Amino acid sequence: MSHPTATQLVEAVQLFLKEAEGALEGRLAFHARVAGNALAIVARELAQQPDAAEAAALAEFGGVTALCEGLRSGTLSPEDPAVLAAIREAALARLAVDNPRYASFERLSTRSLS
Repeated sequence: MSHPTATQLVEAVQLFLKEAEGALEGRLAFHARVAGNALAIVARELAQQPDAAEAAALAEFGGVTALCEGLRSGTLSPEDPAVLAAIREAALARLAVDNPRYASFERLSTRSLS
C-alpha cells in the first residue's frame, strides 16, 4: 500500500475546502477561499519546482546572491543580455507558481528579449 503524494494530499484538502465553502458564510467563507488559493500555490510549487528553475536560470552567475552582488558592485551589467535573460527566466519561474493568471504572464513567457 502506497501513501498519497504531497500533491494528492493538497488536492484532497482543496476539494474539501471547495465543498465546505458552499456551506460557509462571511468571514469563514472568505478564509476558506484564501486557504484554497494558498493551497493552489502550494500545488503549483510542488508540480513546477520554481526554486530549481530559478537556480538553473541563475547558476551561470553563482546564484541570486552572487548575481545581486555583481550588479551592485558593477562587475555585472544590468544591460548584459545574459543577465537580463537569467533574471527574466527566474522571474517567470516564480510567477508561474505565484500568479499564473497574471495578465501579461503568457505574453512575457513566450516573448524574446530582443
